[in-house]
Amino acid sequence: MSWIGLDRLLLNPDASRRVTPDLDHAELCRRARHLGGQLRGQNVQRVALYLEDAAELAIALLGAWLAGVQVLLPADAQAQTRLQLASRIDLWLDALDALDRAGAAEPLQARVLDLDQCRLTLCTSGSSGEAKSIDKSLRQLSNEVEALERLWGETLGDAVIVASVAAQHIYGLLFRVLWPLCAGRAFLRRAQPFPEDMQRTSLAITRGVGSVASEEDARREEARPRSLQAVNEQAEPLINAAACAQPAVASSAPGFAWVASPALLKRMGDNLDWTALQPLRQLFSSGGTLPTEAAQLLHAQLGQWPTEIYGSSETGGIAWRQGDTSWQPFAGVELGVNAEGALRLTSPYLPAGHCEQTADAVELQADGRFVLRGRLDRIVKLEEKRISLPMLEQALMAHAWVSDARLGVLQQGRAFLGALLALSPDGVHALRNQGRRSVTETLRRHLAGHCEAIALPRRWRLLSQLPYSSQGKLAQAAVEALLAAPRPTLVEPLSAVERDGEWQLELEVPLDLAHFSGHFPQTPVLPGVVQIDWAQQLARQLIEHLPPRFIGMEVLKFQQLVRPGDPLQLSLRFDASRGKLYFSFRNGDKACSSGRILLGAAQ
Repeated sequence: MSWIGLDRLLLNPDASRRVTPDLDHAELCRRARHLGGQLRGQNVQRVALYLEDAAELAIALLGAWLAGVQVLLPADAQAQTRLQLASRIDLWLDALDALDRAGAAEPLQARVLDLDQCRLTLCTSGSSGEAKSIDKSLRQLSNEVEALERLWGETLGDAVIVASVAAQHIYGLLFRVLWPLCAGRAFLRRAQPFPEDMQRTSLAITRGVGSVASEEDARREEARPRSLQAVNEQAEPLINAAACAQPAVASSAPGFAWVASPALLKRMGDNLDWTALQPLRQLFSSGGTLPTEAAQLLHAQLGQWPTEIYGSSETGGIAWRQGDTSWQPFAGVELGVNAEGALRLTSPYLPAGHCEQTADAVELQADGRFVLRGRLDRIVKLEEKRISLPMLEQALMAHAWVSDARLGVLQQGRAFLGALLALSPDGVHALRNQGRRSVTETLRRHLAGHCEAIALPRRWRLLSQLPYSSQGKLAQAAVEALLAAPRPTLVEPLSAVERDGEWQLELEVPLDLAHFSGHFPQTPVLPGVVQIDWAQQLARQLIEHLPPRFIGMEVLKFQQLVRPGDPLQLSLRFDASRGKLYFSFRNGDKACSSGRILLGAAQ
């Protein structure tokens, strides 16, 4: 194994050095020089790269840097993302053959890349709700991959890198692409998103046919087998064929290492062949905290603790740990905290002289390590996907049916988002005439253009207005408490006044009343029995000494439908001598319902 610095990767092409099991270093250099010539020939100054094939991403990055092109790595390929970046780029590149169709161009001459002039912009979520751009120099990236090699290069040796994470983000980019490139370790082209995928490709590598992984992955995109037996049955013919067709590769069987996320690792189950996975050299995890139980299972089955990496797009790697609650900072990372206890740091992976303030609360320890105590801002992570709650709220408020929105995270088995919405008049009209399901599904489709599926709310609460305090504040804890609570079945009076023994109450029918779902789904109507129950429940809150027992009803009338959001006036009067509670609901000058509730003493 020989190390090549990031700035020198295009020099001295070496056909014996593997980039992927089916791509060598010489071919990588040739294609990068060719792509650089095409970008320069088309006068591209700024390019957005979204390439799921990690080898193509490596070629595109090196070619763009060679041509002096500014590179942006968008976090996703959503239509809204493309629209937002359109004014900032000259080209969106999601397939290298798109440039080939544009015509031939003279390849650029290889040279040493300028560590300070070659730059990369990562696009991620900002706390303001707008997409945040994070600029990195090649020097910052180079410093980080060299630090990773010093820590774990000897352990990894010639291991092939198998990853479940995308290379569009800093963790996947560093661990899955740039670090292996410099170290001379082969990596697989495509992410393996399921535990069975990771096992299948890893076992193929140990048999000396690692090239099977990327080729077969593309063919089976639509049908991934879930059982180990099915995985082996599907992979075996391809393994045998590859062994015959590629004897040079099959003659050597390197080990493998995993670059994974907590989302994948905590799903590892009994259907994996743990014994066959013992050759695993090292297991990396980043993007969120790995649950203790998952780490313990992996340690018990594989004989090693996962190596967890803590960091962010802004900071790069900050610290690492193995089977402990405390984090060990990387060499050269200097830590401190602000007045709120949030971590701040300087690092070789940040611009020179820059101090980065995070929103992560930490407890610093005397030995230089630290313990994480949670996030303090409103950027959250679901399944290791970084999600800006303000961005999603702004997207929801852009819809004509929504006047205000707040999102929160709910933890019920698996974490997910919930949306607390104040509907506009148009939104209330849609709710009354189309039903709740139609409204929430329409808003989900609207939001789908702004985010990945994991960020779509799974719980919705519909209100006429959000419950801000008198200071205009709405605490995140209050948002999440409302989202966690069941949909309402009762109504709270806006006012209650008693005159001459009769109570007059002002009410507003909750938009999200649970009773509407079954009465009726597309045209919600307040059930008559609920109106009777409300009258009795509210009377018991206001009128003292009501008899406890319901006996029956008299002269019950329902004259006008009551709909979501209707303002109601409720009159209540109790005739103690006759044991009768008189009630009537009105909506302005329209009578909705009335009657007498018969009450009696307890038996």
